[in-house]
Amino acid sequence: MAMSTKPAHERELFGHPAGLYILFLTEMWERFSYYGMRGILVLYLTAETLGDNPGLGWLSNEALSLYGWYTMLVYVASIPGGIIADKIIGQKKAVMIGGFLLVAGHGILSVELMWAFYTGLALIISGVGMLKPNISTLVGGLYQQGDERRDKGFSIFYIGINTGAALAALSVAYVADIWGWHAGFGLAAIGMVLGQVVYLSGQKYLVSVGNKPKPVEANSDDVSIKQIFQQQFSSGKTLLITLFLALGSSLAAWFFIGHQKIAYIVFFIFLSVVVGMMVTIYQDLRSQVEKDRYLVLLLSFIIVIVFWGAFEQAGGLMNLYAENRTDRFLFGYEIPAAAFQFFNPFYIMIFAVPVANFWLWWKHRGKEASSLFKMANGVIIMGLGFVFMVFASMQYEELGKSALYWLALAYLFHTLGELCASPVALSFITKLAPVRYGALMMGVYFAATGLGNKVAGLIGESASEAGELNIFAGITIFCVIFGVLVIMLLKPLKRLTHGVEEEERDLTK
Repeated sequence: MAMSTKPAHERELFGHPAGLYILFLTEMWERFSYYGMRGILVLYLTAETLGDNPGLGWLSNEALSLYGWYTMLVYVASIPGGIIADKIIGQKKAVMIGGFLLVAGHGILSVELMWAFYTGLALIISGVGMLKPNISTLVGGLYQQGDERRDKGFSIFYIGINTGAALAALSVAYVADIWGWHAGFGLAAIGMVLGQVVYLSGQKYLVSVGNKPKPVEANSDDVSIKQIFQQQFSSGKTLLITLFLALGSSLAAWFFIGHQKIAYIVFFIFLSVVVGMMVTIYQDLRSQVEKDRYLVLLLSFIIVIVFWGAFEQAGGLMNLYAENRTDRFLFGYEIPAAAFQFFNPFYIMIFAVPVANFWLWWKHRGKEASSLFKMANGVIIMGLGFVFMVFASMQYEELGKSALYWLALAYLFHTLGELCASPVALSFITKLAPVRYGALMMGVYFAATGLGNKVAGLIGESASEAGELNIFAGITIFCVIFGVLVIMLLKPLKRLTHGVEEEERDLTK
């Protein structure tokens, strides 16, 4: 009887707050819509205008360029989305607004007009920016500090992410293949509508989390972006660095980039401001320990960029490879190219626990199991996945088609690499980040992920001239060499962290 009289937001289901399952279903359907649309985007752009399933008829490099800009902006938009939630409206309302923007964006994409296409993309970028960084914060807010169920709660939440991605890869791909691209976009919109209905109907379970923030206390030690900008542009050194990088990169873009000059100039100015901000923060740090850890933090951002720059070929170049170079017939039926996006979330659901258990076993044997070591190995394993794409390209050159098992094997290695690198990257960054800049470093992490997505688009674009075989081989070689270099530098890098992970282990004893 006592359980039934509890307020809704205090009720539990299967040992966790009931609100967790509202957020689980919301994120599942949001990821369904995002990955469903992402899986067919490049294929729609490159489909012939007069074919059986007409698209826009763009060249591959044009489509991959747009894909790079789009996926980058989705992550970069998380920065203002997080700031708006933290400072003005709260996470709960931000997720709600993001959901409405996504419903509108995916819905408009189902309209067969160019203005609708670009408007839909802009709304989706804005919607993901509002929803993605804040829904995870809501999950964390359901648990009190020190609650041992917290990690398991996030594991349940991430199952929702991959369930949505797996369902989307199959259903949206088949709908787009049978009834047309805009029907696929429409199905993604229906998924987002379901997610929004779940979220709105479950508000009573989220009463205590993500509410409008209280005014910041005057003695708060957190540093705002406004304060950083004031320091950055009032200091002669950092101002000079920012202006030099912005001017130099803008001139380079103007004279050496053949198309999208203005877009790249804006992009380079943004990167120059970010670099200047990083220098400003370094100068403001109060101790050598903070400065040393900050240097390792910057390397971690580079690892993130390298990893996603290679990994995100999945939705771009590898998606086009599945469409144009792969024999997709299985038991007499031709599998839609976008359906190959199913492999990654499927593998994650199968291998997430075994990989986590392996690292735990490895650590208990007294072996190296630091976050940097895991991230470096993740880059290497993921890079080795492109070996199978090299074999696929060689088979294509010999026979005119490559077998679909090459893609299945490549995605397997990519997923194993992701499970080594991605889960620990964000956690490691939060450990290294100076306390006063913790929230900002989360934003920089999303920006690094976005930059990796843009790099992925640039690499894909170059395949039209360099050829897929050379691109896949180049990615393999670079990732392996990069990962090995990080491992070789592991000892001095760990010294610069000043035992940040050892301190955490001591706290659990």
